[in-house]
Amino acid sequence: MDDSDLDLLTLWAAATHLAVETYTSPRLVIDSPVPGSGKTTCLEHLERLCFHPVQMASLSSPALLVRMLDKGLRTILIDEADRSLNPDMDGVGELLAILNSGYKRGGTRPVLTPVKGGGWDAVEMSTYSPVAMAGNNPNLPDDTRSRSIRVLLMPDINGEAEDSDWEMNEAEVLDIAEHLRDWVDTVRDMVRENRPPLPVEIRGRAKERWFPLKRVAAAAGGQWPDLVDQMAVRDIRRIEIEREEGIMQEKPAIVLLRHICEVWEPGATFTPTEHLLYKLIDVHPDAWDVAPARPKALTAQRMGRMLVNSFNIHSARPDTNGKRGYVSTDLDPVLRRFGMTLPGKPDEPADLAELDGPWTAISVELGATEIR
Repeated sequence: MDDSDLDLLTLWAAATHLAVETYTSPRLVIDSPVPGSGKTTCLEHLERLCFHPVQMASLSSPALLVRMLDKGLRTILIDEADRSLNPDMDGVGELLAILNSGYKRGGTRPVLTPVKGGGWDAVEMSTYSPVAMAGNNPNLPDDTRSRSIRVLLMPDINGEAEDSDWEMNEAEVLDIAEHLRDWVDTVRDMVRENRPPLPVEIRGRAKERWFPLKRVAAAAGGQWPDLVDQMAVRDIRRIEIEREEGIMQEKPAIVLLRHICEVWEPGATFTPTEHLLYKLIDVHPDAWDVAPARPKALTAQRMGRMLVNSFNIHSARPDTNGKRGYVSTDLDPVLRRFGMTLPGKPDEPADLAELDGPWTAISVELGATEIR
């Protein structure tokens, strides 16, 4: 869909030869809404250009994959990922766990191996490997998507793409692959030692995805480093837009945190649980009120479990004779980790009459004075 996708595929293919030096290996998702968009053809090109490739169709079990990777680095190419990585199929959960653990160098999975005299021994085997997955909108779990970079393909209805006739093209492509192998051998030390900067907004998991490609790009020089920066920033902005538009599903506990920020009274240091529940259901009924797929509205017990299990945030009773609720200083450290903040203290005291809801008392701290 974009010329930069060709740059991305080029960098990723080169990075498979330098996976040991780059420490992490971003998963490549070759995606399309419909068949006949060139996904298999793209994998065929990668099979000829990447480091020691293996087609996933030849693997019969997750255990075989681990044993194979323990003998040496391979580039795993998975076609029809919408079917072969369907979470509803037997063994796929274990396979996805292997692919996720192999995202960083040092990733391992225990495998039972026979020992002399009978019996079995659990051996930690390496799972680190570059992985490309091609499919029609594959239903990949969030933890796999967060490790992935996506390339979108569309059908070539106008016949503009060159034909990949391997009988005619094989020799040329293998010659390119040989030149690529020769080049990566000249830059291994540079890639291993160099840590070029990424744009400041590329942090955390996004940095893990794009930093290997930036190191390869820096070794290539020219326009390549700037191209990686542009692609990484565009990737981050796409994710933000998808989250804002509800396309990307957030975990319920993260949604709860975000909504608590929205309904928290500006400047309040404590909010009773009843008041918080009332405001959450009133402002976001689609998320917390009764619905066809949700027979019960959000309760204090469910909210408490979500906050404790996910963030270790407990309710409190600052006033021994008062109601239980949540304290802003308990929420703040967790919120900052997710780039959220509670509304700041207003210039003028809030009108207590505006705090309508099913409770009998609320404390609001205003400077050194407490109004009850």
